[in-house]
Amino acid sequence: MFFRHFHRHEPCHPARDDFGRGRHAGHEGHRHRGFRSRDSERVFEHGDLRLVIMALLAEKPRYGYEIIKALEERVGGGYSPSPGVVYPTLTLLEEVGHATVADEHSGRRLYTLSNEGLAYLEANRTLVDSILARVDEANNSRRGPPIPVLRAMENLGVALRLRLRGRAVSDEQARAIAAAIDAAAKSVEES
Repeated sequence: MFFRHFHRHEPCHPARDDFGRGRHAGHEGHRHRGFRSRDSERVFEHGDLRLVIMALLAEKPRYGYEIIKALEERVGGGYSPSPGVVYPTLTLLEEVGHATVADEHSGRRLYTLSNEGLAYLEANRTLVDSILARVDEANNSRRGPPIPVLRAMENLGVALRLRLRGRAVSDEQARAIAAAIDAAAKSVEES
């Protein structure tokens, strides 16, 4: 790729970035927006996502898709980060030396936090902890079904749409599908 541009997503606090600049160096006059959930609540402030991804990588090495799923679960289903946000952040972490990448034969990339990344994360531990606490608090105050239940409901809907889309279903198959749904409904009622 001939023309690539990445913004440095530094946490919004008085700390200096890797080049000794202040928190908004190079961004004067720009409006920064955090990532928002589907109901327009602010999920992350500018720079927070980078630190949260680093915290996830500190727990264990992960593939990009695993990071997206972990963020969805952590944030509570009201926010699903797009690959167009997560993968450039991972590339940035690799470029600044905060993450290493192992390519696998299947083309998947396994991201691991580097020693420099661990040091950076620890230097910003107070901020990281406050971000994660804010996310957890927002999830706890959120009304509606718990996230694992929402995820399971979505999985059922997708499975049904995929199975029934444009394909004929025999009477026996229809009875089997209905029996599985009825059994799940009964199990939910009894739980």
